[in-house]
Amino acid sequence: MLTVSNDEFWEDVTPVNFGSLPRLQDGVTVVGYPIGGDTISVTSGVVSRIEVTSYVHGATELLGVQIDAAINAGNSGGPAFNDRGECVGIAFQSLKHEDAENIGYVIPTPVIDHFITDYVRNNDYTGFPILGIEWQKMENPDLRKALGMKSTQKGVRIRRVEPTAPAFAQLRASDILMSFDGIDIANDGTVPFRHGERIGFSYLVSKKYSGECAKVKILRDGKSKEFDIDLVNHKRLVPAHIKGKPPSYYILAGIVFAAISVPYLRSEYGKDYDYDAPVKLLDKLLHSMSQSEDEQLVVVSQVLVADINIGYEDIVNTQVVAFNDTPVRNLKHLANLVEKCTDPFLRFGLDYQQIVILETQTAKAATPEILATHCIPSAMSHDLKVEC
Repeated sequence: MLTVSNDEFWEDVTPVNFGSLPRLQDGVTVVGYPIGGDTISVTSGVVSRIEVTSYVHGATELLGVQIDAAINAGNSGGPAFNDRGECVGIAFQSLKHEDAENIGYVIPTPVIDHFITDYVRNNDYTGFPILGIEWQKMENPDLRKALGMKSTQKGVRIRRVEPTAPAFAQLRASDILMSFDGIDIANDGTVPFRHGERIGFSYLVSKKYSGECAKVKILRDGKSKEFDIDLVNHKRLVPAHIKGKPPSYYILAGIVFAAISVPYLRSEYGKDYDYDAPVKLLDKLLHSMSQSEDEQLVVVSQVLVADINIGYEDIVNTQVVAFNDTPVRNLKHLANLVEKCTDPFLRFGLDYQQIVILETQTAKAATPEILATHCIPSAMSHDLKVEC
């Protein structure tokens, strides 16, 4: 949230009025400064689709409005107005594809209102909550029959439940989720939206606030059950943001250990990191779930070449699975284990069945000289130093 400290700035400034969620074929006008420029640019179009869509920058899925007005770099953050001059959303992304033209997306006012209300409630942005499940459509009649559903029953099959979500204590894989807060869920995962329209049921979840409760109805072993489930923020194994904090690192004998995050992947592999990063890391990013609140994906980021680490210099962005046969929970855990280790050898178990072994005393003694050679002031980031 940004503001201006000088109150004179706000004199003679009239705020825009928020309008309601537009309908299909409603006209919209997007205002901004695409591709730079000193003068304002206005593009017009119509609403072509309203659905739950992926928010690239937020790594989440929320209600979005698709429009056919041109949106380019520089439009993001600019308002979209309806024909009555009301702001119906904020431009934020577009679809770049060789087979598609003029497909842009707008954050609609219900999402903006949720953000503002959340900030007013908590004096901070806490985010949109999740139910904590992955699900599968139940449109196949044989699938429904095999799982004990009657012809009158509808819902979606729960594939997995997040171990860190409150729902983990109540819901199970292969439960059939039939309703959310009293609203029935269809076999394709949609719920009634507006007259003649349907939308993914995750829209209902996104309307709630973190810490609120929802009533869900499930079918388990042919019997209906109801649960009150707390909704919380998503705890990702690979976080989408590091919230302005400096990245954590730990260096031993020139081997640099780091925790994987989306900003880290972007810095390593560029904006197309989701294509260019190693398959193992992308699999963790897209499909793995945190098993605990403090779990991190720790990797050997790079090796600062020195005599002590000869033969290991080609190891890059490979996960550290264990240290001296102890599973590694996070970077802080690894640093503590290494710093307190008195065994003759330090043994790091990596992904792909690789191992890195160093003599304990030699490795720790070599670290200061390697740091000095590369002008690195400390062997670990401040957040780890406090604990170690």
